[in-house]
Amino acid sequence: MSEELQQVAARIRELREISNLSQTTLAHDLGLSVEEYEAYESGEADIPVGVLFQLAGRYGVELTALLTGENPRLHRWALVRRGEGVGVQRREDYRYQSLASNFVDKRTEPFLVTVVPEPAGTPVHFNTQPSQEFNYVLSGVLKIILDDQELVLEPGDSLYFDSSLPHGMQAMNDERAEFLAIVF
Repeated sequence: MSEELQQVAARIRELREISNLSQTTLAHDLGLSVEEYEAYESGEADIPVGVLFQLAGRYGVELTALLTGENPRLHRWALVRRGEGVGVQRREDYRYQSLASNFVDKRTEPFLVTVVPEPAGTPVHFNTQPSQEFNYVLSGVLKIILDDQELVLEPGDSLYFDSSLPHGMQAMNDERAEFLAIVF
């Protein structure tokens, strides 16, 4: 896994240890299996943004602190210029850019997500996280499989969903897709 993922995993492990919690307790509280949580904390598995969001809330830290190791500093407004948001590389086919990383006490986490096309026949990677999510497609065509339903979204289409349902996304038509994702 990437160095970035290893650093995030180390931060969540350290916070758990400081809080004197077991992996079993934390996994249960997050609605995860112990094996899933152990894989996240060891850096062996991609950590869904919704899980990171929940962990940040649990420990009373900003998601930005988990992602970057630094605390946000802005209280009134935070401007992010095109291409300058904090990058979060979770997997090769997904690129996240935090659009409010330096704002303190956010109620939501907005991201610009770019999904690059994969070779035909590549299986969809599914996530679940105990949160809700809003996606608004900006460009390209995005296939979302949500709880065994296949939805195709084009620019201007949006989807609000319970992200505890298994969901996965793929760019269509051999072109990248960009969408605004807001995690609640």
